[in-house]
Amino acid sequence: MKTLEIPPSLWNGDEVLAALARRDIGQLFRLVRQYIGASQTQIAAACDMTQGKVSEYMKRGGRQVLALEVFERIADGLDMPDDARMTLGLAPRSFRTPPQPGSSGWLADPSLFGSLGGSPYASDEDGESVQRRTFHRLAAAGLFEAVLADLPGDSMARDHVETLVTALTGHPDGSGARTEAAHLDLSALRARVASAKRDYQACRYSTLTGTLPGLLADLQAACEVLDGDDSRRAYTLSAEAYQVAAGVLRKLGDEGLAWLAADHSMRAARRSEDPVTVASSSRSIANRLVEGGHFGAATTMASSFAVRLDRDIGEHTPESLSVYGILLLRGAEAAGRRNDRATVSTMLDEAEGAARRLGGDHNYRWTAFGPTNVRLHRVNISASLGDAGQAIAEARRVDLDRVPTTERKAVLLIDTSRALVQWGRHEKAYEILRVAERLAPEEVSARPAVHRLLRDLHATSPPSAKRRVTEFATQIGVRL
Repeated sequence: MKTLEIPPSLWNGDEVLAALARRDIGQLFRLVRQYIGASQTQIAAACDMTQGKVSEYMKRGGRQVLALEVFERIADGLDMPDDARMTLGLAPRSFRTPPQPGSSGWLADPSLFGSLGGSPYASDEDGESVQRRTFHRLAAAGLFEAVLADLPGDSMARDHVETLVTALTGHPDGSGARTEAAHLDLSALRARVASAKRDYQACRYSTLTGTLPGLLADLQAACEVLDGDDSRRAYTLSAEAYQVAAGVLRKLGDEGLAWLAADHSMRAARRSEDPVTVASSSRSIANRLVEGGHFGAATTMASSFAVRLDRDIGEHTPESLSVYGILLLRGAEAAGRRNDRATVSTMLDEAEGAARRLGGDHNYRWTAFGPTNVRLHRVNISASLGDAGQAIAEARRVDLDRVPTTERKAVLLIDTSRALVQWGRHEKAYEILRVAERLAPEEVSARPAVHRLLRDLHATSPPSAKRRVTEFATQIGVRL
């Protein structure tokens, strides 16, 4: 493959940067021809494609590049520097650049990962020990020490899901055990809801599916018995508990029950007469719309409730600002699923502004919202858009020590693994997924979405990695 001689200054030009950001290869080729006089034949030879294909790309409104492999080939052929590659949505060639000040550098440290371009198994007679040493370095990294100290056992979350049906459908169980006054004490109920939120953010899903039915039943009774301000407080707690139920059911892949829980959450939120609670519960509905493939409706809903909250609150509190910001992130995520890059950019920028106003990473209203959560969503959305390199580049900038919850840490690792699969770095994707499982076993073993990722990884891995993926799947009970 012949490389064209392109001056470094070209990659810093506004027109070229704009073309790269839009992934407009036709415009990029036109600019290369304009500024260095390269012919279509020369561009084709450099990028290992036919002259006819280059001509199709260069036509106004012509063919668009969609495949990651083609983007990589073009970047290599034009000898793009790392900054240009990242603007195009590809990973840089070198992962040895120092992390930003204050970053734990969890994906950038070459002593931890080596080069993501190579395989830890290839050309090594003792590949198993190489992989094992690499994984031990990952697991022993300081940022994981606190959360690896006390790991729960195998997930039993699915075994308890049926016990939620009674609470969600509102049918009494006939036991009469939920009529005691102690179960209606608002302070006690508030503590139990907080405990449920903590279990969710710690990925203790089997615990939640066991405790939620009783909590939901007691909250329903409190809403029916109490009146005045106490009734509204009970409805607020009920809305929050149903949000947890919707979240854990989504994690376990039971969309029917998740929809029911989300609907209960919104109904209770409206009865609470609290605009922050209403906005918070709207996230559960937006999540259900996304899972159902209604990305436009989810974007519109999240945006509308964010605007309404901003209007109704007047002067934001840390809690309302956090809910406002997380709604914008949910809308951006939905927009990313429908490849609406303009809306993604607008909503992420607005969420970033809200995070700056908040002043740091916090967990108000159990949102885990702040600047770091915005960056986590940039990773997720980049992976959804197929911008694997951009997702990895964003992940490298995350300081995991600043991620407030185990669930958010695990999701980041899973999103990074997904991007690495897209990018063809199967061994690294496997290593990251193993760390996610060590960190949050039930987030990996219980989630159908992660099972699909594991199957994709198995299907596309080379023989050197496929065996390890098979063993890992068997270990956590996933059928490939």
